[in-house]
Order: sequence, then structure tokens, then C-alpha cells
Amino acid sequence: MVETIHLPEELRPLLRKTFGVLYTGTGDDTIQKLSKDLGSPTKLISVGDVTTFHLLNSNIIPDILVVDDRTKRGPASAHVVVGTKHTGFSEIFVDNPPGVITEDLINVVHDAIISKDHVRIFVRGEEDLAALPAILLAPEGSVVLYGQPDEGVVLVKITKSKKEEILDLLDKMIHGQEERNSLIDIRRKFNGY
Repeated sequence: MVETIHLPEELRPLLRKTFGVLYTGTGDDTIQKLSKDLGSPTKLISVGDVTTFHLLNSNIIPDILVVDDRTKRGPASAHVVVGTKHTGFSEIFVDNPPGVITEDLINVVHDAIISKDHVRIFVRGEEDLAALPAILLAPEGSVVLYGQPDEGVVLVKITKSKKEEILDLLDKMIHGQEERNSLIDIRRKFNGY
């Protein structure tokens, strides 16, 4: 049985706030602004087609990238789609509908994080919430980058308190006993079990 965590309508405003530092602007210029604050992260994870495209275009190669060939709920340009297909990545496909986090997405993100390879996760559906399991499951000292539509790119430094903030948000998203079991599984992965 695949567990799914749904984003309730009343929590959508919480996801409009940034979970890290917002670097305003567009394109490669935004990536250049944030690059000096990247440091040497344990893992560098990029979520979103446009963010990933501009990272790769700026010769910043993430360990993991999560894309869906879409941007702002519409198709990404062919230029962006081709630009996110980097030859040095193994590719994993996962189904994940809009507005949810599936158990499969969580498992794929987890597997990519523990992999020694560079991994491109292609989401059939939407990666709109993929930053949450990425933040939760990445080792401390990692960085997750994701796009904030029409604003810029958010840089999230992974700390224990940041992970706890995401767990609190996921607690609020959980409805019903079956989904509570999903959170228990996520917590086990978070704690290394």
C-alpha cells in the first residue's frame, strides 16, 4: 500500500513562506548571488526545473536534482528540459501527483541521498513538495535549493532545527491513521532506522 501525505488547503499559506534564505532575481545572476553562500555542503540538492537548469548552466553540479519538466504548473521550455538532462547522472523515475508527498517519492529521495552517484529524479506528476522530504532526509551540513515562483531561489542549510521545523509541518499535514503511519516511517528514516 502506498501511503500519501496530502497538503490540506488551509496549510498552503505555510508553504508560501521560505524555509531558508531567498535570493531574489532570475536566471544565472541569482545563482551567482547564492553561490558564495553554498560553501562545501555534504549534499547539494536542487528541486525544480528552472533552478536546476540555472545551477547546471552556472557549472554548479548538484548531487541530486529533482525535476518534472514543468514550471509554475505549466510545461517547462524545451531549452530548460534539455538543460536539466546532465550526462553524469543516473536517473530515477517516480510518480507523485500535485499537492501530495507519496511514500514512493520519499523512498526515492532517501535512496538518492544515500547513493554515491549523482542522481536525477524525474517526477511524473509534480515535484512541488519534493523539497520537504529532501530537507528532512538530507544529512546535516547539506544544502537544498528550490525555486520560489516569481521571486528567486531559496537556499536551505540543513540543520537539526530545520529538520524539526519540517517534521512539525508534516505533522500538520497528516490526516487519518494511515497517513500517520507514513509520518512514523519518515521519522524512522530521519532518525536513521
